Amino acid sequence: MAKKRTTKLDRPSWNDYFLSIAGLVSTRSTCLRRRVGAVLVRDKKILATGYNGAPSKVRHCSQTGCIRIKLNIPSGQRHELCRGLHAEQNAFLQAALHGTSLKGSSLYCTTQPCIICAKMIINAGITDIVIKGDYPDKLSKELLKEAGVKVMVVK
Repeated sequence: MAKKRTTKLDRPSWNDYFLSIAGLVSTRSTCLRRRVGAVLVRDKKILATGYNGAPSKVRHCSQTGCIRIKLNIPSGQRHELCRGLHAEQNAFLQAALHGTSLKGSSLYCTTQPCIICAKMIINAGITDIVIKGDYPDKLSKELLKEAGVKVMVVK
């Protein structure tokens, strides 16, 4: 008769697992200032991923230079002055292209979403966010809290 294995495997928590995937996704970023990755999940299944960078068919900032660096724009301000999309936005667009609803899903992201992404998160029906790093956007935090979107910071 075969003996049962009693060795306990060292496995990451679901939060650590999906945040690790978000970290890997961020390595595809074309941003010169900050590499961000996002993973959308429902029922422990990945719905979509995204990283920050220039839109498809548009030159990357590594080719054109960063307008935000040239204009000395601080992080968290003047989001419209950038060639790139945020990781969260690219994940939302990927889900939309494939007809995937985000209602009731969770967002795993390497940094806290900005105010623009926070408004999209709220209207997409995303219920909670797990993030690894902070971002200097107080209004984003306030709106997410007001809308009842749970935010968990994992160190």
